[in-house]
Amino acid sequence: MNAKILRLNKAGTPVSWLTREETATLLVKDQVIWSLGDTVFEMHGGYNRCGVQSVLQLPSIIACEGKVHTNNFEPPLENRFLFRRDKNLCLYCGGIFPLSDLSRDHVHPLSKGGADRWTNVVSSCRRCNNRKADRLPEEANMELLAIPFVPNQYEFLYLCNHNVLADQMEFLSARFSHHIKIN
Repeated sequence: MNAKILRLNKAGTPVSWLTREETATLLVKDQVIWSLGDTVFEMHGGYNRCGVQSVLQLPSIIACEGKVHTNNFEPPLENRFLFRRDKNLCLYCGGIFPLSDLSRDHVHPLSKGGADRWTNVVSSCRRCNNRKADRLPEEANMELLAIPFVPNQYEFLYLCNHNVLADQMEFLSARFSHHIKIN
């Protein structure tokens, strides 16, 4: 099972994805202050003198002690996250493409003062990217199918994990500020 456990801070904000081993360590060290969701895995340990085996149940979502940072979250702009945000869709022609056939297009080209930011980049097939070239979409007579946006912390955690469990998805998607279609 490749399921990851969603780690939250004590305020309930998602922080990261954990492995089973990392989650077990936090549980055993009594650093989990509350949990949500279904049990995703049981770890079996040794036997005590009475012959009873220890069992550690890992929930799908845990919250841990620690500082709660209130700074604005800015996710790293990487093609794998960008393509997942845009659902592997070319935002010019609407075609769905494998990762190898997609590229990052700057809506407002870098050479014309555009920035390499979430709000200025979209997924584009190579054909559309070449057609648009070093122009604004309106100069190339092309139309964007969606407006690029910066994923919030909940959306970004979804973009980072290809095996999000149903209860984790319910928790995260309730706080999505943009429409990210779930396949």
